[in-house]
Amino acid sequence: MKIIRSLDGIGYDQIFDSFKEAFADYEMQLTKDQLIGMLVRRGFIEKLSFGCFVDDRLIAFTLNGIGNFNGIVTAYDTGTGTIKDYRGKGIATDIFNYSIPFLKDSGVKQYLLEVLQHNTKAVSVYSKLGFEVIREFNYFGQSTELLNDKSNKVKSDIKYNKSNLDEVSKCTDFWDFHPSWQNDFNAISRSIATFDFLGAYFENNIIGYCILESATGDISQIAVSKQYRNKGIGTTLVSKILKLNNYHSVKAINTDVDCESMTSFFKKLNFEHQGKQFEMIKPF
Repeated sequence: MKIIRSLDGIGYDQIFDSFKEAFADYEMQLTKDQLIGMLVRRGFIEKLSFGCFVDDRLIAFTLNGIGNFNGIVTAYDTGTGTIKDYRGKGIATDIFNYSIPFLKDSGVKQYLLEVLQHNTKAVSVYSKLGFEVIREFNYFGQSTELLNDKSNKVKSDIKYNKSNLDEVSKCTDFWDFHPSWQNDFNAISRSIATFDFLGAYFENNIIGYCILESATGDISQIAVSKQYRNKGIGTTLVSKILKLNNYHSVKAINTDVDCESMTSFFKKLNFEHQGKQFEMIKPF
């Protein structure tokens, strides 16, 4: 008998076992510690996450993060999966519909997610549930040793030093687009100890920065003041901060497709364009 209920109190062991089985056919696999790190960063709340159980076995789930997005209390789908033997039965849709009253009662005003564009089945399901595409994202990745290093072209009067969240959070005027849920300052602050911050300074004023999660090789943010662009500052930030990288590769996920300067930047560094995602939202 199938029962849909909150994941409150089930613990990370059972969540990980189900997650591992649901995504066993995916190329990238997460360890338990990596999954926990991802969930913490994305604001996972057990009580407001839901799953389908068969004889106390978690066979499908939606792991929700809760927080603010553009000033609105938002639920974020940080992971939805179904074990292979139970796919194609509409269970994910049933879980979603079950969760809505609980999310509304908790003050959530909208639901946000990202979905791979080539996953047409999932895109179709979300569209039927009332989600609309609000942005398109690129994602890039590359082995560290295959990246181009052009940092030798930088002016010598630019200094590069460690920075911090308080300092870089004042640099939003450097942005060409607002970061996605997993890359914004709220997400970074939830896992602050896992990030390195590097700033570029001219006459003691910060003119650019880069944020790296060294355990995963994830460049969460990189931005340079508009008046200091095309001077090699961004490439030097990447070159220097990757010396702190503890992962075999590096990635940049959820860069806005419409931001041609960011796309060009990563391609010049020899990042491989690995695909696109839709950012979708459903207001309540």
